[in-house]
Amino acid sequence: MIAVIQRAKSGSVSVDEKIISQIEFGFVILLGVTDEDDKTDADYLADKITHLRVFNDENKKMNLSIQDVKGSALVISQFTLCGDTHKGRRPSFIHAASPEKGNTLYEYFIARIENNSVPVKSGEFGAMMNVNLINEGPVTFVLDSKQR
Repeated sequence: MIAVIQRAKSGSVSVDEKIISQIEFGFVILLGVTDEDDKTDADYLADKITHLRVFNDENKKMNLSIQDVKGSALVISQFTLCGDTHKGRRPSFIHAASPEKGNTLYEYFIARIENNSVPVKSGEFGAMMNVNLINEGPVTFVLDSKQR
């Protein structure tokens, strides 16, 4: 499972030109689920993300978690994170999870973030979405559950 997390002043996701979810402050998380992932991958990433100290404290040091700053998360499924670009010029998505498995783990991941006392909004799984954010910093990290 791969997550791109971006510290955001605000974020929103639209489907068919209509905003379906938005947050004011926290993380925008793009989540890719591979065919090898299971609930332990989602557990690992949810715990890592909710405790990652990447928000500024009073001394402007990255020392606070999303829980500490009472931020929210906007989680968006993005199977293209699982694309393999090693050969040729066209990405291969053979390692992306099936839609059924991907959606199940996506929903499970969201629930795990919420269980860690972080309010969550989400995109629409499988839809063509437009994502807007103001990336604060910019601060962006890529986490892979297979690289523990």
